[in-house]
Amino acid sequence: MSAFSENIDNLIHSGDSDLKKAESGIQLSVKTLSKLQKHVNKEDFEDPQSEIDFFRNIKPLPMSYHIYFSQIRNCEINLPKIGNSHKVRFLEKEIKKINQFFSENNSFVSYMEQGHTYLDHLFFSRHGKRDFSFNPNIHYYQYPEFSTSHDMLWSQVQALYRYIHYIREKLELIQPGSSGEFRERQPNLLVWSGTKTSLVEIIYALYFKGDINHGTVDLKTIVAAFEDFFNIEIDNFYKTYGEIKSRKDPRTKYLHTIAAKLEAKMNEEDHT
Repeated sequence: MSAFSENIDNLIHSGDSDLKKAESGIQLSVKTLSKLQKHVNKEDFEDPQSEIDFFRNIKPLPMSYHIYFSQIRNCEINLPKIGNSHKVRFLEKEIKKINQFFSENNSFVSYMEQGHTYLDHLFFSRHGKRDFSFNPNIHYYQYPEFSTSHDMLWSQVQALYRYIHYIREKLELIQPGSSGEFRERQPNLLVWSGTKTSLVEIIYALYFKGDINHGTVDLKTIVAAFEDFFNIEIDNFYKTYGEIKSRKDPRTKYLHTIAAKLEAKMNEEDHT
């Protein structure tokens, strides 16, 4: 999975067109899913919890990228070739489809986003529910020995979160400002005034801690979210991370600084 995530990040940052990235991403995802399926068929799982962990946290990573890149491929192929207004209307229809999906699956999305686990034995075990409530266009990984009732649905949720960001960027390129309502934020409300290196420290700390989307979100998506939130462009964050690693102790200077600042402030308030 580490190699897959690294290859995906490299692919996303390549200079290829969106359509070519999608084609390559689908191939990479299929290859990884095939390896996982062979491994499961050969080794199976040590206990029920490891099975749940696999179908909740491991398989959905490449599966979600498979769905995500398939969505992009379909969008790139079907997007009108002429007329910005036609393109915007097409993308707005995609937005409506996404909203409808999240509305129809609101209970499950809420369950996952709140970090609940009490239904995992039904959702992410092959011995749980077998009704397969979600039937995506990608059928060939929906085998009983390699699927549960909800791992595909969870993959679709993660894929559409990424697809939302893709549509935002597409709308802004076609017609700047046209995605304003969709973004639902006021531009330039919050601006990062520290160094970009400090922000990269925070991003990597959150990424490695795994507290965003239950640890399934990729690094690029977290970076994009911070860029949106703080109205900043974070270039070459891989290189910046390498520079942070090459520091002398403490390497995480900014994280140490803000932790010390918070501790000092709380101590000050305790004595006032």
